[in-house]
Amino acid sequence: MLCAMKMNAAIRLALLAALVLLALPRGTAHAGGPSGDVLQAEIRPGWITERGTRMAALHLTLAPGWKTYWRAPGEAGIPPSFDWSGSKNLKSVAYHWPSPQVFESYGLRSVGYIGELVLPIELFPHEKGAPIALRGEVALGICETICMPARLEFDADLAGAGLSDPTIQAALASQPRSAKRAGVRGVHCNLAPIRDGLRLEAEIDMPRLAGEEFAMVEAGDPRIWVSEPMVRRTAGGLGVTADLVPPAGQPMALDRSELRFTVIAGQDAVDIRGCAAN
Repeated sequence: MLCAMKMNAAIRLALLAALVLLALPRGTAHAGGPSGDVLQAEIRPGWITERGTRMAALHLTLAPGWKTYWRAPGEAGIPPSFDWSGSKNLKSVAYHWPSPQVFESYGLRSVGYIGELVLPIELFPHEKGAPIALRGEVALGICETICMPARLEFDADLAGAGLSDPTIQAALASQPRSAKRAGVRGVHCNLAPIRDGLRLEAEIDMPRLAGEEFAMVEAGDPRIWVSEPMVRRTAGGLGVTADLVPPAGQPMALDRSELRFTVIAGQDAVDIRGCAAN
């Protein structure tokens, strides 16, 4: 089964390589043509936080039936990428992803958002209190019965204290629960070499979530491909199995503390960091 998943991922990457990214205008990213018909985007300016960062947001609105993807999109998704290198007075950016949904297309499972995404982006300035000239480019996938990549370009000047935005606040409140809040008692995992990487066998000691449970695994390095995890309930909790394949396609060393699990059931999600050796 895991070999079939790797084949599906290879097909997906080949299809993406054959597609041309669609550039949308700067600012609110209203566009004509197929992309503008299905996707509108803007930067919500937000406010300056108590620690001197600015809490803004990328707000995407999609046509009915269209969806976009989470940071780890699953087998059939297109991972988003961000480039804010043209900005001024911007040291770094932190993304506060709302809990995603699980959906299937042509038998492949993906993770993301249907209709709308408000992604809070916390901006860390070099000089606190000074304006931030946000110059960015975001590449992401949008899908209905077909999928296509889109490229959004933004040009926003963020100055002043700003105002608390209830739309951004709601997105922040909808982030996955922490392991502690969800009652996770421990995570143990075993990593075994396979021909082209590692096989992960994890046991998460946590209460059952309401509804069918899914899990996503991130290896800490976005270059490491992760197969769609297989999930099962065991006497010890939630069992998760996945293959981790680096670009070199061979067994590797992996820091267990870098592993990240997201368990999803309906509108609920739990964020779990790291695991101990079995």
